[in-house]
Amino acid sequence: MKVFSFCLMLLLIFSSCNNKAQVTELPKDSIFHLTSKWKNQHGKEMQLKDLHGKTLVVVMIYTSCKSACPILVSKMKHIEAKIPRKDIENVNLVLITIDPTNDVPEKLLTFSKKNGMDGPQWTFLTSNEDDTQQLANVLAMKYKKIDPIDFSHSNIITVFNPLGEMVSQEEGLEINVERVVSNVEKSVKEFN
Repeated sequence: MKVFSFCLMLLLIFSSCNNKAQVTELPKDSIFHLTSKWKNQHGKEMQLKDLHGKTLVVVMIYTSCKSACPILVSKMKHIEAKIPRKDIENVNLVLITIDPTNDVPEKLLTFSKKNGMDGPQWTFLTSNEDDTQQLANVLAMKYKKIDPIDFSHSNIITVFNPLGEMVSQEEGLEINVERVVSNVEKSVKEFN
């Protein structure tokens, strides 16, 4: 009888663990396979796999940008505002600098506070030139330094599910916030 009770208890535990984000093996195309090293706005060293388990909304910017980046930052803030509050703890909004020389963690922290993006759902990342370029390639995001303080770059917001698989991308300055939020909500619902 004890064996039967034990087996029944295990069956109940395993059947209640239907959370797909608990899968131990990552898909082949997961962004979490990248081994690049990053620092967040608080100076904490991390890898992208440390973001595993939440739906990610990712954009690459630089803080001294005066043209496209403020629009992208505004779009990210609109996306965050439209995500249902019940889902926000399952979402991470990630802004990654393409200017790691100037955008050190302290500058990213100041930028996040100045823009009201300092809650736990916001992550700002900086790395070195090679790791930044590697991630940009994965995102199909092109950028090029055009003078000491300016870059020419693509404008892309990407959604990843909690396993690091790309769900969607929106490109251009007329990014459809509603579509991004819809994809975020679908991802959160699927994995929670």
